[in-house]
Amino acid sequence: MTDLRIADETNFDELVLRADKPVLVDFWAQWCPPCHQILPILAQIADERRDQLTVVKLNSDENPAISSKYRVMALPTLMLFHHGELIWSIVGARPKAKLLKDLDEALLTTV
Repeated sequence: MTDLRIADETNFDELVLRADKPVLVDFWAQWCPPCHQILPILAQIADERRDQLTVVKLNSDENPAISSKYRVMALPTLMLFHHGELIWSIVGARPKAKLLKDLDEALLTTV
């Protein structure tokens, strides 16, 4: 079972901006091979870190207003939000170990 959540323009504020713990948002699209490549890694992180953060997927093609607001120019883009603020982002797929290292460093700023 995976704890990945799906965000769109109707629930983004609730799932991401008003969340009480950090939220990692994966901006992706169906046509993007690296987006599919990183999906299993994000599913593992969602399961392994469910007490620490929430992982949310947002289809950029289906939600252009949010992608535009956060200036998403390439996919996949991962953004970490805490208390409604964008605190970290990367563009492109990463191996799980590298992604977790970068994520842990970013999460240190939320403590």
